[in-house]
Amino acid sequence: MADHKGFLKTRERELPKRRPVALRLMDWHEVYEQQDRGELRRQAGRCMDCGIPFCHHGCPLGNLIPEWNDLLYRGDGRQAIERLHATNNFPEFTGTLCPAPCEASCVLGINQPAVTIKQVEVSIIDQAWANGWVEPHPPQRLTGKTVAVVGSGPAGLAAAQQLTRAGHTVAVFERDDRIGGLLRYGIPEFKMEKQRLDQRLNQMIVEGTRFRAGVEIGVDIPWDELRRRYDAVVVATGAPVPRDLPVPGRDLDGVHFAMDFLVQANKAVAGDQVPGQITAEDRDVVVIGGGDTGADCIGTAHRQGARSVTNLAIGKQPPLTRSEAQPWPMVPTVFEVASAHEEGGRREFLSSTVEFLADDTGRVTALRVAETEYIDGRRIPKAGTERVLPADLVLLAMGFSGPERDLLADQLDVPFDDRGNVARDADFQTDQPGVFVAGDAGRGQSLIVWAIAEGRSVAAAVDAYLEGETDLPAPVRPTDRALSL
Repeated sequence: MADHKGFLKTRERELPKRRPVALRLMDWHEVYEQQDRGELRRQAGRCMDCGIPFCHHGCPLGNLIPEWNDLLYRGDGRQAIERLHATNNFPEFTGTLCPAPCEASCVLGINQPAVTIKQVEVSIIDQAWANGWVEPHPPQRLTGKTVAVVGSGPAGLAAAQQLTRAGHTVAVFERDDRIGGLLRYGIPEFKMEKQRLDQRLNQMIVEGTRFRAGVEIGVDIPWDELRRRYDAVVVATGAPVPRDLPVPGRDLDGVHFAMDFLVQANKAVAGDQVPGQITAEDRDVVVIGGGDTGADCIGTAHRQGARSVTNLAIGKQPPLTRSEAQPWPMVPTVFEVASAHEEGGRREFLSSTVEFLADDTGRVTALRVAETEYIDGRRIPKAGTERVLPADLVLLAMGFSGPERDLLADQLDVPFDDRGNVARDADFQTDQPGVFVAGDAGRGQSLIVWAIAEGRSVAAAVDAYLEGETDLPAPVRPTDRALSL
């Protein structure tokens, strides 16, 4: 504990400033300015180095948070990144995208604003990249064993890097034209610029991981053929099936799933030609769903030049502070204002969509909405409260229901659990020998920090399966659940 009075001298959180709205809407760069090093040092100094650091409880990766807070405070950035990389393959991803359950569990947060753990984390990795401290770690020996990882999101990439470093020959298969999964095409540039992803992929290539983009397993290569080619297979395909809204007019032109919109937007920002692109330019946009994906749609719509943006959430507006039903150290549901929300538009809660309305050409022109009421625990439209909301682009951002099942069921013949996810045992293995599953495909829609933790853990399970034992860390088990989920 570098400054034993730090949490007494600095009682408030200091976060980096967001660039002015008018400026950032003109580009796709990340919204935050670089934070003053003095502020970062003060925030790291607020960490109390608790006897029982509950921030570890909040982080599935088991990040050594008090240790690298102390090292950053002391100015030892090189040691700080060593301690950060000891538990997290990709701190630049979690530092920009994770909702930071560690901060909700910060002991200081009992009676003060929590330490800005997430911002300290990303500052450590940014400094490390800038100074050339992030180096490839190729294996010292090769085992002669081969592993196929299907899916290149955070779980797949974490598993691949761990297994490559253990000496196995690893190939990552991705059906999209570029590697990265939702990190590449599901996350807007203003939340995480893709150079962060590309520099990490370059490190993995030098270490020996092989990437195969534009290859869909089950279509281009049958699952049984993949199993014959490789000694082990890791299924890390995510949970991309979106939740639908089956109300009258759902099939109208102009009603789209959020991810279809975001993927096309990311491709256009990357310089690709996107024929027939779904765009918000000069449209009245309604985003249905109040989570992170909805916020991503809002920020993207503003940058594309939407005429208006309205965000509808079926539930109640969360409280401004932690409720008694979610005591420390649980992750509370509180009202949040993301960068996209402050860029314009309006948010409406307790709003149920009843029907999509169309013009003579079959294109959506409006929504019929009503207030939400709760009856016997169910949320239903309240009679007599209907109104019409203009909209010529509707984006459904209501979350995801699980992995795509058809090819996995038909070709791989793996079972699914009662939540619709690929079933696995305590070692992340399916009932098919040598076939493992990690990330959202096995646990359902979750956080990026859980995906990386599962990727590290499945790597340990695969290594033990291939070698009989393993020295790789396994921070989580398939049955682990966050208190907030």
